[in-house]
Amino acid sequence: MNLILLFEADFIIDSRVRLTGRRLQHVRDTLEMDVALDRDPPSPLPLTLILALPRPKVLNRVIAGATSLGIKRIILINAWRVEKSYWSSPRLTPENLRMQSILGLEQARDTVLPSIETRRLFRPFVEDELPSIAFGTRALIAHPNAMKECPRNLREPITLVIGPEGGFIDAEIASLERIGFTPVSIGERILRVETAVPYLAARLY
Repeated sequence: MNLILLFEADFIIDSRVRLTGRRLQHVRDTLEMDVALDRDPPSPLPLTLILALPRPKVLNRVIAGATSLGIKRIILINAWRVEKSYWSSPRLTPENLRMQSILGLEQARDTVLPSIETRRLFRPFVEDELPSIAFGTRALIAHPNAMKECPRNLREPITLVIGPEGGFIDAEIASLERIGFTPVSIGERILRVETAVPYLAARLY
């Protein structure tokens, strides 16, 4: 643990906290600390991540990793190649997503939890919600078969869509293109989602 995160319920008075549970195990049985809140958290990435729901066994790593990078809005969506069983995984519960986010914050010495949302219907989300989410940002789709190369070192807000293993089907790419998203490629290599997310974030910023 690189950072002990504090929540409102931890405060006994304005400048004193009491820890219990997992965080406490890193120090001892009971701990009270005087605290001084004297600095801001690291700046977030101006990146909204729209991610086809990955396999449950990698979801924890993806959420913790994205959070540690400073991504503050993550929307997990359905797609043709997303297995229906993924949506019933206990790793998708709000409690688990929050815990993985906390682990990511601790790693990065950050203190601002991301917003994590889920959308099980692809078409209504893309047609009814995504245009307003992406408004005022550069809208990109990471797609292995794209002809255009992914840009580098941008200084602007981005809405980035990453598909499932095997990529989006043609109809899904077409739906995203109709609302202004541009498919971009990161080269010949096909990356796992837990590798693609940090690679793309580092490349774009």
